[in-house]
Amino acid sequence: MTLEQLDNLVRIGKLSREPPDQAQIEGLTARARERLEDLEVLGLSRAGRFSAAYTAAHLLALAALRRHGYRSDNRYLVFQCLQHTAGMESARWRVLDRCHQFRNRIEYEGVGEIDDRLLDELIDIARELLVQTAGLGPID
Repeated sequence: MTLEQLDNLVRIGKLSREPPDQAQIEGLTARARERLEDLEVLGLSRAGRFSAAYTAAHLLALAALRRHGYRSDNRYLVFQCLQHTAGMESARWRVLDRCHQFRNRIEYEGVGEIDDRLLDELIDIARELLVQTAGLGPID
């Protein structure tokens, strides 16, 4: 994993440097775990499952970014950085990009049908990301 690419994003103003805060990272991770637990609620709609899994993935991606001392207000960029912050394969974070685009269509245009396969992939990735971010350990 190389953080040089993230430093390049800082130079062009896409990311900012901010010292990592262990309490903040733990809080983001705890909220993500709660969203993942929400997936187990019987009768939760597909839209509710999508929202819970998407939110969990975003919180964990943000925690990984913060763990390395970076901040971004752009959800898309937080997901893109996962290959550098959590060692996630490009194909996996690209699924999160598709989910981000779908989320935006739902949130801003009110349109979109949740594809079961995409939802299953999102849930798998969010759970995988929980393991990957836990593996980063505490701040040095």
